[in-house]
Amino acid sequence: MDELTSDIEDTAVQRQPAPAPPFRSDLKIWMDGEIVPWEQATIHVMSHALHYGSSVFEGVRCYHTRKGPAILRLEEHVERLFDSARIYQMEPKVTPRDFAQAMIDTVRANGFKACYLRPVVYRGLGTAGVNPSGSPVCTAIVCWDWGQYLGDHSVESGVDTCVSSWTRMAPNTFPAMAKAAAHYANSQLIKLEAVRNGFTEGIALDTRGYVSEGSGENIFLVRHGVVRTPPLTASVLPGITRECVITLARDEGIQVLEEDIPREALYVADEAFFTGTATEVVPIRSVDRVAVGDGKVGPITRRLQELYLGVARGEIEDRHGWLTPV
Repeated sequence: MDELTSDIEDTAVQRQPAPAPPFRSDLKIWMDGEIVPWEQATIHVMSHALHYGSSVFEGVRCYHTRKGPAILRLEEHVERLFDSARIYQMEPKVTPRDFAQAMIDTVRANGFKACYLRPVVYRGLGTAGVNPSGSPVCTAIVCWDWGQYLGDHSVESGVDTCVSSWTRMAPNTFPAMAKAAAHYANSQLIKLEAVRNGFTEGIALDTRGYVSEGSGENIFLVRHGVVRTPPLTASVLPGITRECVITLARDEGIQVLEEDIPREALYVADEAFFTGTATEVVPIRSVDRVAVGDGKVGPITRRLQELYLGVARGEIEDRHGWLTPV
């Protein structure tokens, strides 16, 4: 066993994400047009979403910038949320514009300079049974302080991963374009298997055997200076951070290809990284205990990290108009 492989095995368990801190009981939550105290933000145990997973949601970050708090890609997140709701035939009673304003209002009400937001559209208390049409469509927005999703220092040092035995949904079973709570039952299985075996994250394949995504992140590989990422047809969520990174890479003159990626490409990549709103841009240090490149953060990954976080934090000019002031 070489020294690098031994190091990967020794540190795999140590790099598990730390448990999320407890939610603050003084948080204020937006529910169906009204900001309410934490203890009042409840739903009934017979809500349709609890029994049948009938909810869609978003993950959104608000960053602390020199000009004050600003939400990254607010309009795009609201658009995707409403697209997801439309796919599952849930029509919110609020307009996208008013919902975006409600997200700003929720951040203000809690006094955050930076936070993570979780807007949700879900089926509430109505009729029993699979048919959701008799259950009302409800909405809520929660925000809290959330650090590095894949664990402390994951952005700086990278994470160890494995290819999961669980595959992503087949076409025409679940709509991968929708960010729906029900889909995350699959993600939980991928995550649980990875953590149980000493890894930080799992990488799922699609039903054809091509690379799809992580349990909650899109994935990119770098080989000979070219960045590659699976296409939307590989059962991947159309990630907003994914789109940001593609745009920033092309701005830098880096070639980006969206194409099917065979599993073996993971083992010969020069660099690899995850993207996601909660995750941001996190290097992949190893796959199945095989080092990615030299096992260190590669130059393209590091550059894309710097660009993405630089724009998000207001340190680099926001040329694409991605930030919405709170």
